[in-house]
Amino acid sequence: MRTYITELIGTFFLVTAIAFTGNPAAIGLTLAAAVYFGGHISGAHYNPAVTLALFIRKKINVNEATFYVMSQLIGAILAVYFADWYGKKFIVTVAIGVTPLQAILAEATGTFLLASVVLAVAATEKTKGNHIYGFAIGLTVTAMAFAFGSVTGGAFNPSVFIASMLRASDFSEVWIYLLGTLGGGALAGFLHKYLTEEVS
Repeated sequence: MRTYITELIGTFFLVTAIAFTGNPAAIGLTLAAAVYFGGHISGAHYNPAVTLALFIRKKINVNEATFYVMSQLIGAILAVYFADWYGKKFIVTVAIGVTPLQAILAEATGTFLLASVVLAVAATEKTKGNHIYGFAIGLTVTAMAFAFGSVTGGAFNPSVFIASMLRASDFSEVWIYLLGTLGGGALAGFLHKYLTEEVS
């Protein structure tokens, strides 16, 4: 239970930072802090796409993955409504002029790099126990948010856009974000397995 409470809390703070500021640097620093807060308890996924990558790498089983995702979604939804209470309207949407394919690839690229970094610094034997993982993960989110924020809002996290769309009662673009983020997370998991299974 502690694992899933940690995931809920970490995701809550991540999405709160997104909803209140939208600033990539603030979001990355918040994620880094949340990773240090919960990494030793839950692994600090805070993201269903990262959970998927770790499931593919057999770091967690299907039951654990299910509860991870449920906890992350609850944390994100609470954060969106918390922000709404302060008058912060947080909506994830594809920018005008961006095609669905472009949006999918943007989300997939950002999520792939994020999940790959998580796997590299926190789920690989040769780097296990290092003290840089929080900042590495946070900086990755900051960089990708700067890169793709103007394209899709830079979600890279199913819990982020699902909570946002639930609050807005508009799921017309959910398939774009699901394909992008889960596709990127899955690709990261399979590639990490291919690249490291003999040396991890």
